[in-house]
Amino acid sequence: MNLAFWKKNKDNQPKKKKSVAREWLDAGIFAIVAATLIRTFIFEAYTIPTPSMEKTLLVNDFLFVSKISYGPRIPMTPLAVPFVHHTMPFTKSTKAYSEAIKWKYRRLPGFSDIKRYDVVVFNFPEGDSVALGTDEPSYYNLVRHMGWEATHNSYKIITRPVDKRENYIKRCMAQAGDTIKIINGAVYVNGQAAPVPPGSQHKYIVETTGDPINPSRLEELGVSSVESFVMGNNRYVYNMTPEAAAAVAELKPVVKSVSVYVDSEASAMFDSVAVFPHDTAHFKWTEENFGPLYIPKKGVTVKLDDSNIALYERVIRVYEGNTLERKDGKIIINGQPADSYTFKMNYYWMMGDNRNNSLDSRFWGFVPEDHIVGKAWLIWMSYGEGGIRWSRIFKSIK
Repeated sequence: MNLAFWKKNKDNQPKKKKSVAREWLDAGIFAIVAATLIRTFIFEAYTIPTPSMEKTLLVNDFLFVSKISYGPRIPMTPLAVPFVHHTMPFTKSTKAYSEAIKWKYRRLPGFSDIKRYDVVVFNFPEGDSVALGTDEPSYYNLVRHMGWEATHNSYKIITRPVDKRENYIKRCMAQAGDTIKIINGAVYVNGQAAPVPPGSQHKYIVETTGDPINPSRLEELGVSSVESFVMGNNRYVYNMTPEAAAAVAELKPVVKSVSVYVDSEASAMFDSVAVFPHDTAHFKWTEENFGPLYIPKKGVTVKLDDSNIALYERVIRVYEGNTLERKDGKIIINGQPADSYTFKMNYYWMMGDNRNNSLDSRFWGFVPEDHIVGKAWLIWMSYGEGGIRWSRIFKSIK
């Protein structure tokens, strides 16, 4: 048969049409690949699960988190079920990823670096170990309170890689190289008072004449009576924004004064055990009175001794992968005596805007740069008890 004649007839033959099922399959595969690339490298949806950022962000605010703002992080655990974070749906412990392949931390270029006061989504730093079957998010907090043996006897303990740890959202109050200090709840960065976000909440003492405050007026101001408690002597504690506190102070003659709630001695004794760095021999810090504390910066060297090793031990040992032990009064890093350490990554200090109702860096310390997911960008949907919060839809996050 003539080769040219065969090719001509072959070209004239109609192409076999794909079945409907095949077309749906191809479209589905394309959609999954495209959505996965968008979710990994451009933006990702996130839901606010707790009130730690109120009133800036509310429970059941649905956000878009920009991955390109700080540069998309290359997946460190690439073998994973699409659209699932770390656990398969309808299960409590079945992993949705495989650690057969692990990639080192890398990040593509972004539009900016992380700046002070950005609202940031990141992987929970203490989420490398997880106790299943408890509402306590920190395995290490359980160990501190229950002991290692009791914790492991009571709960199933699993481990997770960096990019599969729980996602948290907080405000970056200090960046690498800063020194942070908290005095009676007020944050100071490098010796200067940090701006207070308009939606930030704090506990205030409201002293009255003894007559009740109009609950409807409190509701109008966004002040919840559920979060309040009685101190006695006609004094009440409310969790409020600075704006609401100023408005409550004007509810005269019922309200006599409004002042910031400060740690009592009893709470200070408790907080010294609970807050970072959990070294009560050298640090008597509380969530309201904290620091000064230097935030590690890549390439900077700090002196180490028994008085400050608790601050940077987890950075050196866990986040930057060194061995560390204390022996015969000496600090041993990677088998060698050391009196200083040079940081390999940048770190950040994250705090919730709802200052008295937030588990944040005050309790678990620094957030390494390889834990950063992205910048909170836009609220695309929000609903509460009354239905959709129309005023919050397509609201940018500041």
